[in-house]
Amino acid sequence: MEVDTTIKNNTYTQKHSHSENHNHHYSHFPSKTIVITITVVATVTILFTIFMVIFLLRRQKTSTKNETCKDKSRVLHDTSSRFIASTTLTFTSSPDVKRGCLHGGNINRTPVPKFRGVQVFTYKELEVATDGFSEAKVIGNGGFGLMYRGVLSDGTLAAIKLLNREGKQGERAFRTEVDLLSHLHSPYLVELLGYCADHNHRLLIFEYMPNGTLHHYIHSSNNQTQPLDWWARMRIALDCARALELLHEHAVSPVIHRDFKSNNVLLDHNFRAKVSDFGLVKMGSEKKNGHVSTRVLGTTGYLAPEYASTGKLTTKSDVYSYGVVLLELLTGRVPVDIKRAPGEHVLVAWALPRLTNREKVVEMVDPALRGQYSKKDLIQVAAIAAMCIQPEADYRPLMTDVVQSLIPLVRNPSSLGASSSLRFQRQTPSPSPRH
Repeated sequence: MEVDTTIKNNTYTQKHSHSENHNHHYSHFPSKTIVITITVVATVTILFTIFMVIFLLRRQKTSTKNETCKDKSRVLHDTSSRFIASTTLTFTSSPDVKRGCLHGGNINRTPVPKFRGVQVFTYKELEVATDGFSEAKVIGNGGFGLMYRGVLSDGTLAAIKLLNREGKQGERAFRTEVDLLSHLHSPYLVELLGYCADHNHRLLIFEYMPNGTLHHYIHSSNNQTQPLDWWARMRIALDCARALELLHEHAVSPVIHRDFKSNNVLLDHNFRAKVSDFGLVKMGSEKKNGHVSTRVLGTTGYLAPEYASTGKLTTKSDVYSYGVVLLELLTGRVPVDIKRAPGEHVLVAWALPRLTNREKVVEMVDPALRGQYSKKDLIQVAAIAAMCIQPEADYRPLMTDVVQSLIPLVRNPSSLGASSSLRFQRQTPSPSPRH
């Protein structure tokens, strides 16, 4: 009996022990499953995170390249209507297309975009527009190349300037005009329709001005050209004054034209004037009476004396050139004419002592006007011209003052108040001796 009991007890103990071991094993199974699950989830999360980081880095790199491309192209294509001075004269290399970015150059592989009306053309398009740059299409010959009359693919009549690439000045003139006229828009400045920088070709496309240059209308010996009447001349004088006022006083930084002359004043079908040819523009100093020193460029007869002798350029240098053009409108004479009698070769030297003498002013007037003008208006214009061509730059007026003095003449040419007509005469210093 004892043996049986012992056996039974041992049997029970073994069973109980086995049961405990079984239960102990069963209790550890869920913990291992959780650990494995967590490990798998963590691994997947880490791999997914790595994948996303790589994806985002690649996307950022692509975005950066695109932004770089846009930034480079923005030099010529910024759609801001303000003139950005810092980009005007900072071009250092020829335009080109590199790595898919438009640099204003070889356009053959790039769609033609438009930026505020300034369009990029291929050389082939402009060749077609001018019948292969036919001599019959030539309408002018400027300092940097020939001007052609052309018809664009959309039927627009345009003036197309083919720039001479010899020397650095032509390249600089091209870049300066594109940058200036892409940012500065005005009814008194000729409109830039587009440009071409296809390989080695440099062309500028402007609005077409059907009546040509002011110089042609004043000085042409062609009997078919009708002389400009006094009213038209006064409107032209005011349009030109407003153009220079815009450049000098309303741009972000002062802009000096540096080659203002009657050949660079264009006339539309209504004989309204627009200033053109900005290849020689220079940024002026913003300091009071400040100047910039530069190489003397321009046209004989229009250069201010201080600029011609020292190379010191200010906005008052343009004012002097404007005064010469005003004398052309008043007298019908060219700035320099060696065919005239001694003492009359240089227009400014001949005119300055006469402008404040009422009797002599009448004798100076262009015979083509045939006396059809108001004497009050004549005295006012003579006074303005006398101020503009003063040898001392400090005596010359601002273009804003010129504009304000011309407005009454254009609004009401037949009657001008005495106080207005004497505005400039009270300021005019004693005439300098002829030189």
